Amino acid sequence: MNLNKAKEFCRSLPGVTEDIKWGDNLVFSVGMKMFAVMDDNAKAKAIALKVDDDRFLELTDRPGIIPAPYLARMKWVLVEDLAKLPEAEAKAMVKRSHELVFAKLTKKLQREIEGAA
Repeated sequence: MNLNKAKEFCRSLPGVTEDIKWGDNLVFSVGMKMFAVMDDNAKAKAIALKVDDDRFLELTDRPGIIPAPYLARMKWVLVEDLAKLPEAEAKAMVKRSHELVFAKLTKKLQREIEGAA
């Protein structure tokens, strides 16, 4: 999966907003909480995602997936080249990141997002 497809997929998830932070980082959020971060330039290949606590070490043991700078303590990984992952796995990781962040939102906000979808 390339980053353009990842952007399209992120946008298709319920309650997603996007904005530019820290100069040139495209950030996808749900309920004002980020779940995916990538550089906003045509040559970018990397994406940072939230992962399950119990998968963090497993994923960071794989080549091309490292603890995300500044976010690793919160169990975020940086996939250095998203195109090297099978599309199904990349989509599953993005979707799971969205689900993990969504689950931490208040029940009221979850209902609002689900009602708007």
